[in-house]
Amino acid sequence: MIQIKNLQKIENGITVVDIDQIQVEPGEIVGVVGAAESGLDTLMKLLTGNLQPSAGIININGLEPTKDKSQFCTEVGFLFKENGLYVNQTAKKNLAFFTKLYRLPKSRVEDVLNIIGLADQARVQVKELPSGLSRRLAFGRSIINHPSTLILEHPLEQCDEKSIFILKEIIKHEAKNGTTIFILNEDIANLEDLCNRIVLVKDGHIAEVIDNPQKASTELPFKIPVKLEGRVALLNPGEILYIEAVQGRTVLHTLESQLISQFTLSELEKRLQRSGFFRAHRSFLVNLQHVQEVIPYSRNSFSLRFSDPKRTEIPLSKNAAAELRDLLDY
Repeated sequence: MIQIKNLQKIENGITVVDIDQIQVEPGEIVGVVGAAESGLDTLMKLLTGNLQPSAGIININGLEPTKDKSQFCTEVGFLFKENGLYVNQTAKKNLAFFTKLYRLPKSRVEDVLNIIGLADQARVQVKELPSGLSRRLAFGRSIINHPSTLILEHPLEQCDEKSIFILKEIIKHEAKNGTTIFILNEDIANLEDLCNRIVLVKDGHIAEVIDNPQKASTELPFKIPVKLEGRVALLNPGEILYIEAVQGRTVLHTLESQLISQFTLSELEKRLQRSGFFRAHRSFLVNLQHVQEVIPYSRNSFSLRFSDPKRTEIPLSKNAAAELRDLLDY
């Protein structure tokens, strides 16, 4: 269990954290979401015991982070924004170091590698791993000691779509087994279908609590947030020609620009399926309102041509071509 009550942290005469109350029960997944300057970095330092609160209480499993260091470290698993891995060592050796530290059996290394889907990468040096796999390894390290509480900072950052799916499934499984899970994140993307509750923080204060994030997300009019220089724009789905997954990033193609979304391709597919979007290929989601032609190049090769001035073409898989034919009845 995590209990935060009347927590305050003052730095250089400025109150950077001022939270009345947050409580997370065993088996719950709670996300705290705030922008870069919202106080989340300071909150993480308070939760890890690296900062002393100016006032108030942080109680994790009956322990105070700054006072019960030894027992605290054995009961709580942390995933930080930076992976903190030994990049010149293999995935297996990274985990083996922590099994020795916690005096765990060697078999725990194999168990965790299987859980995070890296058993076949055990002998690969971390510096050779893609960012999504490195993030999985860092997550594996956080659960290696069977913690009863997990505190995760930006757990899905720099992850490809597959890694996001795997980590979300592991987090849900941990919660199902009674683990208390607390997530700190800069944005709400990927958390709505994961968390039981989301706490929005602004300037160190609680601005809003979303009690049923998944239900709330389906009830609100949907626009896609995209980060621009110094601001966030809300894009109308009707402006999108197609959406492409490229090296772990989701790129929205409009007539005028290419924009990066924080949502994965699968999340956008789920949200946009009632807005005329169709999965044309494993890497492409298209707005059918902008599709002008279906072009067969061979028996098993197709593409879609758009009505934009460039007459853009993207691939259409064989299975998707059959689905589209049934959908549009041509």
